[in-house]
Amino acid sequence: MAQKIQKETPSLESAMQRISEIVNAMEEGNLPLEKLIDCYEEGIGLVKECQEKLDAAEKRIQIITRDARGGVALGEFEDQED
Repeated sequence: MAQKIQKETPSLESAMQRISEIVNAMEEGNLPLEKLIDCYEEGIGLVKECQEKLDAAEKRIQIITRDARGGVALGEFEDQED
């Protein structure tokens, strides 16, 4: 029976840290073209993972409000800037 190997995804913070490292390495301008392309591909994959994590977190953020009868109602999170 073949075992399914599950790829471990990095946390949002570690993915963002790695993206920062990739950007810094690319900005230095010392990498050969093939390495630049590899870094770019890795960065794009990490950005996609981060966006998925942020989308999932946004869906989980809800404000609990009470309706007129005292029941609990869930409302979507709204960014309130003053």
